[in-house]
Amino acid sequence: MQSVLGPALECVVGALGRTTGPSGVTLHRSPDAGRAQLADSAFEFNSAVPSGVRFDLLTDATDIELDVRLTVVLPPDMPAGGTVFDLVVDGELREPVVTTRQSLIFLDPVSGDLETRPAGPATVRFPLGPDSRERHVEIWLPVASTLELLDVRVPNGASLRPAPASGPLWVHHGSSISQCAEADRPTGTWPAIVARSAGLSLLNLGLGGQCHLDPFMARAVRDLPADTISLELGINVLNADSMRERAFVPAFHGFLDTIRDGHQDTPILIITPIVCPAAESRPGPTLAGPDLRVHTVHRPAELAMGALTLTRIRELLAQHVEQRRKDGDDRLRIIDGPALFGPEDIADLPDGLHPNAAGYARMAARFLPLWFGETGAFPVERGMPLDRVEVP
Repeated sequence: MQSVLGPALECVVGALGRTTGPSGVTLHRSPDAGRAQLADSAFEFNSAVPSGVRFDLLTDATDIELDVRLTVVLPPDMPAGGTVFDLVVDGELREPVVTTRQSLIFLDPVSGDLETRPAGPATVRFPLGPDSRERHVEIWLPVASTLELLDVRVPNGASLRPAPASGPLWVHHGSSISQCAEADRPTGTWPAIVARSAGLSLLNLGLGGQCHLDPFMARAVRDLPADTISLELGINVLNADSMRERAFVPAFHGFLDTIRDGHQDTPILIITPIVCPAAESRPGPTLAGPDLRVHTVHRPAELAMGALTLTRIRELLAQHVEQRRKDGDDRLRIIDGPALFGPEDIADLPDGLHPNAAGYARMAARFLPLWFGETGAFPVERGMPLDRVEVP
């Protein structure tokens, strides 16, 4: 086998950039300057989780090997499943490829205590086929683990090169409900299901816990050659209690103003928060209890002025999207989050905040026609037929 790390990195799709350390390369889904300004370990971790990032290449190799260093964060005593990769060969989704060699960080959500169980690098092998004809290969990277890429290898004499873009570029920014760490495989996140179904090239900037209308993320979206943009907003603002109404409204407008500086006519979709029973009528912050379910923190009534519930966040987003449309931005639309995942779906909301794999598949099936269907703002005519996306 021969190393092709350099050429393989030219085949990476779905990352904003990469950093090179002493032993390997980390693919990031946020801008370097923003991470440096923020200097937040949780943001850094989720930026390095490659949800939606994949190698998209043409190769005559019979197999590909990746050497990777993986790290996953879990609640105490939770059994560690494997880290899952996906392989697509000439459009055919193969069985997931799983490794259990991963460093584990057990984080107690109540006390904040950490226990670390380090592990060495893993070698993950992807068999492509017995003959050396050229194939279109996609390797989708994990959605819940950070990944440091140490090497990429193919058989001696084989080569690889970037594949043509799979379709128009869809840039999506959001929270953990867009990163989808609970999905059962990398192609099982709702943005990945939608992108593959609609024939789009996905750049998923959904960052667990980190969607706070940060100006540096708006600038990153502004500077991308996006054909369509969607923004899943609001839940992290409530989770962290990071804003009250007075700050949230101008931050929302500022975020959109910055994006519009680079995308005057690009269709932009706002997605309001999906259902979260604990926070529908109570403001944040939210915490995970000993049962690992999300609950809100009691606050005295005198501190409630301007505090944001999910109901109020949805009202504000709808009101201000409508105002911007009246002011001339007819390429801006909104979808109410509970239309994608609502009260009737909470059986698939095991921690009260994050859908499970079935819930994400349902979100994808509902989202597709609303944005990319014939009557959506960005209709597409290629990709997987919509009726092949099953609603669990």
